[in-house]
Amino acid sequence: MRSLIVFCTLLIMGGAFVARYADRAIVNPEHVQDHRQIVAAEPMARSSSMTTVIAPAAPPRPSPHITTPPKPSLPQVVTLGPSARIVTLHGSRDGQFRVEARVDTLRIPFIVDTGAGAVALRESTASLLGFHPGQRDYTVTTHTANGTGKAAPVHLDTIEIDDIVVRDVRAIVVPDDALTENLLGMTFLSRVRWTHDRGKLVLEQQ
Repeated sequence: MRSLIVFCTLLIMGGAFVARYADRAIVNPEHVQDHRQIVAAEPMARSSSMTTVIAPAAPPRPSPHITTPPKPSLPQVVTLGPSARIVTLHGSRDGQFRVEARVDTLRIPFIVDTGAGAVALRESTASLLGFHPGQRDYTVTTHTANGTGKAAPVHLDTIEIDDIVVRDVRAIVVPDDALTENLLGMTFLSRVRWTHDRGKLVLEQQ
């Protein structure tokens, strides 16, 4: 009898312990939902606390069309007008450019000399043109390979080489012993356009 009472007492105590344990194990569904919300919100909280790194913008890509490389500059082509007059002189064996020009009314042989400051005539040639300078007329100092000398200034009405005509040309008269050939210098050449290329001297007048 006594053992039965002890057994019943233990059974009652065990049931109470089980009931208390079950109450703790049962979780309120609302608590489950809140727990899920907390778990779901945790990654967002973590992401919001992370430092945002902005990558630099990628450099712009070139446009898809093909860029044509610049064309090399072409040599300038000069088109002469209908009134242009051109004379081409060819160098002689000694490298000089010789030409026969009409001076006033006579044909006079010259050597083209770009280093001569003026058209220079020998006294004998000047006399054929009617120039007879006296001793007092030699007022221009000249500097040549032969040294310093004197020359007389004169004016020529025209110098013509084929179709090229230059008017009112300053010139000088030089003694024959100081000048062996007449020189077609810069008082004529500066009035035309001239180019020297590959053994040719080209005179051009518009």
